[in-house]
Amino acid sequence: MDTIYKIKMGKAKCAVDLGDGSERGEYVDQDYILRKLGRPHRSISLMYCYYPFDEQWPARISEAMKDAEISFQWDYPYDDYFTYKGGLGGTLDDEPFTCMRDVRRHGQDVTLTLTIDPAVSDEHLAAIGDDLKTFGRVLLRINHEATGNWFSFNKRASYQEVADFYCRASRIIKEHAPNVQTILCIGGVEDPESGEIEKEKEFSQAVCETDIWSVDEYMSLHWGWPYDVAEPGGKTHKRGSVRDTYDHTKLSYERFKYINGGEAKPMVMSEFNSDGDVTGAYEQAEMVKQFCDILKEDKATWFTGFTFYQFRDRGRLGLEIEDPNNPNVGIEQPVMQTYKRIIHDEWFMPSMTAGEEIKLPVTLRWGNSEDADGIAIPLHFDKNPHFCELVFDDDSNFMIELNGMWFYKSPQAKTIDLMSAFFEKPLEGPADMTLKIFAPPATGENDLSVPDGAFNYYYTLEKLPEIRIRTAPVEPSID
Repeated sequence: MDTIYKIKMGKAKCAVDLGDGSERGEYVDQDYILRKLGRPHRSISLMYCYYPFDEQWPARISEAMKDAEISFQWDYPYDDYFTYKGGLGGTLDDEPFTCMRDVRRHGQDVTLTLTIDPAVSDEHLAAIGDDLKTFGRVLLRINHEATGNWFSFNKRASYQEVADFYCRASRIIKEHAPNVQTILCIGGVEDPESGEIEKEKEFSQAVCETDIWSVDEYMSLHWGWPYDVAEPGGKTHKRGSVRDTYDHTKLSYERFKYINGGEAKPMVMSEFNSDGDVTGAYEQAEMVKQFCDILKEDKATWFTGFTFYQFRDRGRLGLEIEDPNNPNVGIEQPVMQTYKRIIHDEWFMPSMTAGEEIKLPVTLRWGNSEDADGIAIPLHFDKNPHFCELVFDDDSNFMIELNGMWFYKSPQAKTIDLMSAFFEKPLEGPADMTLKIFAPPATGENDLSVPDGAFNYYYTLEKLPEIRIRTAPVEPSID
């Protein structure tokens, strides 16, 4: 490993993000997800709520009212998400910050979905901004699905008030945390005849002021879960077509662009899936595949990315279903392998651009999951290895890629076994490969004492790890 090169990680043609925890499932740690899927995501979506004036706050509302008679998921006084423990008078030692640090250590950004009481003061919003300013690029989705009628913030304020609150919250939070980018998630174009987005008059200013446009799209959905079962003729579920979902999203993007004076902004789906409660497990996987095939075939460069909702679910909206006997166990669904193939397709992978040869020591920069400077080390394999591992003698925090598979090296880890990179993709003969190393922040937070610390984290690499490659067993067979 005498030769090393610079390498830059950039944007995918279509980014893939992943929901991890919500009203329907618990947070799953990033080590487990990485091992199941073999690569990090651009961003991990975390869902929380902030209703600090309510009597039950800060308890999770379904736990505080576990004996109440509830017939619909959103019939509680406030939204049944995990509660945001930061804010005015809050703490950074609890959720979501413990999860955010886990996400960022593993080379991913955070998408924070936060439903907020529109009655909170400017001081509350400023405190949220102060909470987020050390976490690099944060994609903040405020009061999502805001043209609906199910979330508590829509029951406490008019649509115009919700739209105005979005603009106020975005402005104040970003004043305190310039690293934050806001996502406006509304219904999009519901009536193709009119061509207007839902509640267009109320939300036009928000469309112009936000950083990112979003619609949530479920090609099928059982919104009556978990209070009834989807059966033929039922009134609490739906199923649409894959093509209509794509066309509706593109139409909504074009209308957002029109409202914004013809200027484009990033367009995402902040929640995307097909509900296995409606389609069953096999057609769920097929519909997800068909949608991603359309993105590729259409070369949909107007579409920035989607968030698969979600990794593990108590219903049938997950890559895994939560084991009813043990919430720490997931039952893999057919969509898991489908999704894994999708995210390892070139269209959905971050770009990698090789640079010039460099010498140690070298400073690695982590901007975000679409803007990072790492190193590339050429390796030669005479044939498929029996042993391949890296040995470190420091407390570095790295994301490492070899043969299409990513590995995490925590500050505590000393040896990283890379052999699983060859289990599914064994070498057929001699091969030249590249080992890639990036250094996201070891604590999950940036150092704001650095001049550009709100946006970049830096790590100086003094020496390379030792690499052990063996192409035969330690002892030969005696048979």
